Amino acid sequence: MSAVCWPLIKLCEWMGRNTPVLLVKIRFYAKFKRLPQLSNPQDLNEKILWQKLYADTTRWTVLADKYVVRSYVEQLGLGNYLVGFYGKWDNADDVDFNELPRSVIFKVNNGDGKGTNLIVRDVANANHDKLRAIFRKWLMRKHIGELAAEPHYKGMKPCIIAEEVLKLPEGAHSLTDYKIWCINGKPLYIWTCSDRDEDGGGADVMTYDLDWNAHPEYCVFTSEYRHGSLLPKPKNLDEMLDVARRLSDGFPILRVDLYNIDGRIYFGELTFTSQGGMMDFYTQEFLYMLGEKANLSGIKKVR
Repeated sequence: MSAVCWPLIKLCEWMGRNTPVLLVKIRFYAKFKRLPQLSNPQDLNEKILWQKLYADTTRWTVLADKYVVRSYVEQLGLGNYLVGFYGKWDNADDVDFNELPRSVIFKVNNGDGKGTNLIVRDVANANHDKLRAIFRKWLMRKHIGELAAEPHYKGMKPCIIAEEVLKLPEGAHSLTDYKIWCINGKPLYIWTCSDRDEDGGGADVMTYDLDWNAHPEYCVFTSEYRHGSLLPKPKNLDEMLDVARRLSDGFPILRVDLYNIDGRIYFGELTFTSQGGMMDFYTQEFLYMLGEKANLSGIKKVR
């Protein structure tokens, strides 16, 4: 299968660099059986696509970088929500495992979380040569974002970072992600992902409003994104929403991803192009509803 798909992957990467609008139209049509309205974007997907194709995404490059974004969070006075940080390296050979605590999670700053995160429970006794080989592969990935025509990834200098491993709540086998959709700097809906599969792919999902009413009618459930049990309302939900509000100020569309463990909130990441702007896990009603609210009038077309 890989031998068959490889030429197509390379073609898409070339198109992502040279004809990104055509690539987006082809991929969008393949998924939704219609062309996106790029000249007059209406729904959430289309407005994300318009921004990544035509707007200045320089700030996205900074804020989607898992290492550099930490400075942004601190500048806003939200440093207490950051996960513990142990080190950053541009070269795999520079990683000094002797200076790290027993348990860490390694990441590459420009990764998508699928295959670019690695939890090591016993750093001292791990195979360090094997780890360095993994890090080298991460650092050599030169076409991040091109398959989905996401130009902001191109400007990220890849590096390896090591962070604290967040403890799992009692009885849970994975962390719960609280992905807060902010439109024009205001939180509107929370998409939760819980009970993730071991490979990080599938999860139980649900969409909640700000009063924590569940809205399964806005979700498209699949074998990957499953309808799981409803989650209890976080006791400090208002604090989470305030964090999201401060982080998203000035952006027409931004998803702020947080964790909440035993009442303590942790910053996850900022997501500008969820699923490349081709989300099919929401209903069209939901995509139009949020898209209608997103005001792009202040965003200049530069490409």
